[in-house]
Amino acid sequence: MTVNESPETPERSQDQERKQISQSYWNLVWWRFKRNRMAVVGGVIVLTFYLVCALFAEFFAPYLLEYKSDYLEARPQWPHFIDEEGNFHLRPFVYGLEKKVDPILRKRTYVVDTSKRYPIYFFVRGQPYKLFGLIPMDIHFFGTDPNDPEAHVFLFGTDRLGRDMFSRIIYGGRLSLLIGLLGQILTILLGTVLGAISGYYGGAIDMFVQRTTEFLAAFPDIPLFMALAAAIPPQWSPIWVYFMLTLILAVVRWGGLARQVRGMVLSLREREYVLAARSFGASDRRVLFRHLIPGAMSHIIVIATLAIPGMILAETALSWLGLGLRPPLTSWGVLLQEVSNVRSIRFAPWLLTPVPFVILAVLSYNMLGDGLRDALDPYSGR
Repeated sequence: MTVNESPETPERSQDQERKQISQSYWNLVWWRFKRNRMAVVGGVIVLTFYLVCALFAEFFAPYLLEYKSDYLEARPQWPHFIDEEGNFHLRPFVYGLEKKVDPILRKRTYVVDTSKRYPIYFFVRGQPYKLFGLIPMDIHFFGTDPNDPEAHVFLFGTDRLGRDMFSRIIYGGRLSLLIGLLGQILTILLGTVLGAISGYYGGAIDMFVQRTTEFLAAFPDIPLFMALAAAIPPQWSPIWVYFMLTLILAVVRWGGLARQVRGMVLSLREREYVLAARSFGASDRRVLFRHLIPGAMSHIIVIATLAIPGMILAETALSWLGLGLRPPLTSWGVLLQEVSNVRSIRFAPWLLTPVPFVILAVLSYNMLGDGLRDALDPYSGR
């Protein structure tokens, strides 16, 4: 029996060999990262948070941070597709709210008014804003009929001043997420450079850097945050408070990264390629920034990804204690600080809606960090 086989041409064998050789380190990292479904889900959620909250908050938020005195602590309005008569609608809608006063509790309440239906439209014109602070626009992702002044949609209800909670959560996520990201970037710069210098030179420099990290690590985090945040002058503008809080988080957190980078540099400085660079007369600066720090970069990326949730939680805790960001700035911590009383939890539990978003952001970063930790070591058997 003869089997017809197509002969393997030299060009085909060369292409296969070239393809096998082209599997670089970063190709292996990407291949292994894609196999970890939890890490991919975490990365998608983190990317969605930054796109929705950090970059396009004005577009996805149906309202700006304005006050609506007619709807103070109004209950959430859930979208419906089926009305009271059982009719199905392709376009979602929300029922109106009717204000009533409870004579027993002496509290303003809102009940669903099924006689009023407000359809939800997508890509509608609404309040004008500037995208990225530069591009004038008035299109929002969703909203109600702009020609109906009584139409409104409060997916997560309103706060005690009548501001839409869904919009406030999106705007608050911008500051909370950016503080974690910017604070970690500063931490990477401080921790990587000082840790590399400490491990490369040793001696008195190593002693000074390591004793400084131990001094910072000797203080409990929350009391140290409180002491440094309380030192911010109260007359400073909110934007200066924002940058100062980011700097405080970076100054306090850089020690742990510096110690780990120092340990890696101690092992990398004895490698053959480092010794070869020094024997050819390479300067210390070139050895540090062209050989040692890039060699530890994969480890630094993992540490930074796993540390960002700590930055977010620290900002949330400080703002909740009243020592972080302050109104009129809005962050997830500021939103939780406004609901830190029994009355709000009892009569307006929807004001606790930022809590799931904080938990989801932290869990997503942890899943992403765990996936990167495994993917950046593609030669291991895990």
